[in-house]
Amino acid sequence: MSNVTRKHTALPKAQILIEALPWLTRHRGKTVVVKFGGNAMIDDGLKAAFAQDIVFLHHAGLKPVVVHGGGPQISAALDRHGIVSEFKAGLRVTTEDAMDVVRMVLAGQVQRELVGLLNEHGPLAVGLTGEDAHTITATKHLPTIDGQSVDIGRVGEITAIDTGTIEALLADGRIPVVSSIARSQDDGHVYNVNADTAAAALAAALGAETLMVLTDVEGLYEDWPNSDEVISRLTASQLEKLLPELASGMVPKMEGCLHAVRNGVTTARVIDGRVQHSILLEIFTDEGIGTMVVPDDEEAGDAA
Repeated sequence: MSNVTRKHTALPKAQILIEALPWLTRHRGKTVVVKFGGNAMIDDGLKAAFAQDIVFLHHAGLKPVVVHGGGPQISAALDRHGIVSEFKAGLRVTTEDAMDVVRMVLAGQVQRELVGLLNEHGPLAVGLTGEDAHTITATKHLPTIDGQSVDIGRVGEITAIDTGTIEALLADGRIPVVSSIARSQDDGHVYNVNADTAAAALAAALGAETLMVLTDVEGLYEDWPNSDEVISRLTASQLEKLLPELASGMVPKMEGCLHAVRNGVTTARVIDGRVQHSILLEIFTDEGIGTMVVPDDEEAGDAA
């Protein structure tokens, strides 16, 4: 390869790195909570790219915290155990038997695989569940369906977060990987908690700079299904007005974003987990992808 050719191939790489510089400066030392879910959890190429992104954030001086659920894996395991998957109000009905399987799959399978992928890059990731050191505490969640409170088993509503263990791991240069299971506040059991909700609660409690939620869509659509224009940015109040119209799967994600920015998180973003390296594109480039939610006082446009 001649020197001239080498210059031409190297220069665009340098420009890409330089474009990241203001974002590296802005985010250095900041905590970023990333909710891992959707297709990115199932596709091997996306899983590997996700692990690379998280390790990149770590080496770029950010402090990533990963929170995961495991819907597809839990459904498959329940099938194998002959337990029927049932959903009410968008939440998994979780019997005692089902809870044993949920706990086993989240902490023993999904989390282990993710920790393994991250640790291919060095001694970085440490897995825990919300049960560890009282990280997430919950009480029984009774959703209201048609005006009635409905018992859906061991599904929890978060009542408290203790960030001590996560902060100790971050201070030690580790990447915490948290399974969305909570200890019970009052009855000695454990609870299955929605991973979007858990990620938002952790982001707020940690005073994170950013909450990022991976989804299987491009972001929040302007006027779905009539248009596939994605809303690239909206304030908490604008989002609150839209919530009643959203598809059920997006509700916990967007409610999580709303909770986060109303409780001290600078930006919350829903990004397309089907795009390789979507996390890096969102954090380190000028044209972020997905939908960004900002607090109401950020209307001036300085939180890009």
